[in-house]
Amino acid sequence: MFSAIKNIYRLTKAGLTLAWHGVGFIPQSISLPGPLRALRDTDDDGAAAKRRSERLSRAIPALGPSYIKLGQFLATRADVVGPQLAGALGSLRDRLPPFPEAQAKSELEAAFGKPWSAVYSEFGPPVAAASIAQVHKALVQSNGGPHAVAVKILRPGIEKRFERDLKSFYFAARLAEHVSPQSRRLRPVAAVDTLAQSVLLEMDLRLEAAAISEMAQNIAKAGDRDFRVPQVDWVRTARRVMTLEWIGGIPLTDLAAVEASGLDRKALALNVIRSFLKHAIRDGFFHADMHQGNLFADPHDSALIAVDFGIMGRIGHKERRFLAEILYGFITKNYRRIAEVHFEAGYVPATQDVAAFAQALRAVGEPIMGRPAAEISMARLLTQLFEITDLFQMRMRPELLLLQKTMVVVEGVARSLDPNINMWDAAEPVVRAWIEEQLGPAAQMRDAVAGAGAFATAIRQAPQLLEKTARIAEALSEERAAAQASPSANWLAIRGPLWIATAALTVIAAKLLLG
Repeated sequence: MFSAIKNIYRLTKAGLTLAWHGVGFIPQSISLPGPLRALRDTDDDGAAAKRRSERLSRAIPALGPSYIKLGQFLATRADVVGPQLAGALGSLRDRLPPFPEAQAKSELEAAFGKPWSAVYSEFGPPVAAASIAQVHKALVQSNGGPHAVAVKILRPGIEKRFERDLKSFYFAARLAEHVSPQSRRLRPVAAVDTLAQSVLLEMDLRLEAAAISEMAQNIAKAGDRDFRVPQVDWVRTARRVMTLEWIGGIPLTDLAAVEASGLDRKALALNVIRSFLKHAIRDGFFHADMHQGNLFADPHDSALIAVDFGIMGRIGHKERRFLAEILYGFITKNYRRIAEVHFEAGYVPATQDVAAFAQALRAVGEPIMGRPAAEISMARLLTQLFEITDLFQMRMRPELLLLQKTMVVVEGVARSLDPNINMWDAAEPVVRAWIEEQLGPAAQMRDAVAGAGAFATAIRQAPQLLEKTARIAEALSEERAAAQASPSANWLAIRGPLWIATAALTVIAAKLLLG
């Protein structure tokens, strides 16, 4: 009971803070008593989105780090908060005033158990500060002499702050599911689960370092030369501190510097789109915060370099196939196949009609086809796609929404470099290559060979399996004879050995037929 009172107090305080900044969030359709009408959403004209963005940019940082992360997360859940509010939250930037340099040095000494000067030869003031951590530039000594590194340090006490606020978020989500049947389809508790898991990963910088390492491995395995990630200094990395090589490229926020360097902006724009799609579709593991501030261009070889891997997306093979096939389906205008993919993936209930769903997809795709390149948006297409799924009872999957949110950001970065980029032309080689590799004739032959190998292995193992079955049957027949000699023998004791032997032979047959 006391916990509920505390959560209600915290949520009420947050709501009043939003109202103080002029951010209404309760729909007009819901009646409110006089004192609470300040919480009503009154923005209903064409300038609403801009006003809301400006107000949110002031209000949410005032609520603290947890609410900044919540706002960024809800920007991916247009199905929960509505497209207008999701759009406003999408412009929210994760910035807070830095904590003092002396406090940062204390954190270093606590993390490594030694004076900070024994770890770094120089340590400078913060160069960037966000809700969870801040970054400093430092120098370290190596055999090749001193070299610059980036040192990321968690904010003091941030874990307790998030733990407290997450309890309030869970309370609100459970309450919503309890009182609103409509909200259950949106699964607000599951949404908070996803947020909590994301925050948990961000609270251990060793996990972020591992994400960087995994992406580096994926890039090296594929032989990509146009996208890089910083190298992790594992010796100087702990749970609350991470050290990376310093990136000296040109930030994509500085378009004038990109232009002055002679870099090909059109090529960079293509690289942004294709790198994201390669990581998502080919690897199933992508950077989910690819805004301009986290991307740099190397003036020497034009490669993109990404930083800040606190938010990562991971999708399984089924989701990768789903994404590749729906994009390729829209590229080739095969709406029936897009509909079938939704049903095959289990995203749309089998009780729905495939043809009707294909018709709805055509209504999304046809208005886009044939339009000028500058007006074609994959991100908008995916947004509209997810909007119509409610009509067909499709339950939203958080990983797909994170993917869609990231595509919105990535597409914005690409268009800032090349306003006329054709998104379909940019995506087609990546999507087609993955489909050919995973679903084409070569993939079918590879699967057939793998199946034949499993069959051959089962054939080789069959004599040993049969021998074991014979031994089991012999032992069981002896037990049956003893059971028959006993007056108390029952039907199960006599028939049981036959059943077990039959089951053993069935297992052998299954291994031979199924691998």
